Amino acid sequence: MTNLLLKTPRVTAIAWLLAALALVAASGPQAARAADAPAPASGAPPAGRYQLDKSHASLLFRVSHLGFSNYTTRFSRYDAQLTFDPANLSASQVVVTIDAASLEMDGAPQACLDIVRGPQMLDTAKFPEITFRSERVQVKASKSMEIIGKLTVHGVTRPLVLNATYNGGYAGHPMDPHARIGFSAHGSLKRSDFGIAFGIPTPGSTMGVGDTIDISIEAEFSGPAFQAPPDRAQ
Repeated sequence: MTNLLLKTPRVTAIAWLLAALALVAASGPQAARAADAPAPASGAPPAGRYQLDKSHASLLFRVSHLGFSNYTTRFSRYDAQLTFDPANLSASQVVVTIDAASLEMDGAPQACLDIVRGPQMLDTAKFPEITFRSERVQVKASKSMEIIGKLTVHGVTRPLVLNATYNGGYAGHPMDPHARIGFSAHGSLKRSDFGIAFGIPTPGSTMGVGDTIDISIEAEFSGPAFQAPPDRAQ
C-alpha cells in the first residue's frame, strides 16, 4: 500500500516536501550557528610589551573572619605592565600598582571601611599605593611558573611568590586587532609582616580577622597591534 501511495504524483510531491523540511530543520540551527560563529583568532602572540586589560581582570583577597568564613574583598583600581615572550616565559617581567584606597567591602558599614583604610590597617592617606615588581620567573612546566618579586604594602617591602598559569593568547582577532594573553595567579602573605597587626586573633583563638591573606588574580593583557602576514599571491 505504501509503495502504491508513493507512486501517486501528489503523494510523492508531499513526501519530498516533508523530507526537505526535515532536512532544513535538522541543518538550520547548525548552519546558523556556523554563520554567526566568530572568526578564528590569528597566530601565536608575539613578544613585546603588554598592558593590563582592566575590563578582563580581577584582584581578590580572602581572609578568615572569626573563623566562620573566608571573607572575600577586592581592589577596584589597579594597573599592570608586562614584558612578555611566549618562547621564553622566564624572561617575563611585570609591574603592578594598586590604589590602596580602592579596597571594596560590599555591604560593610562605613566604620569597617574607615578602620581598614585608616591608620589602624592600610593607612591609605599615608601609604596610597601598593606595588608588586617581579624579579625573576621560574618556569615549572610548559604553562605554569612562579613569579618571584617584591611587594610593598603599608610602606613595608617583603618578598612575594605568585604561582601563575599562562592560559594562552593570540596575535590578533577581527574584533580585537591586538595581541592578547591571559594569566591566572595565586599567592598568600601574612599582613603582620607588613606592619598590619590590628585585629589578629590571639593564639588559640579565631576571634578577629586572620593574619593570612590569600590572593587570587585573573588578568588579560593587550599587546602589540596585529600584523597580518604578507599576501603571497602578490
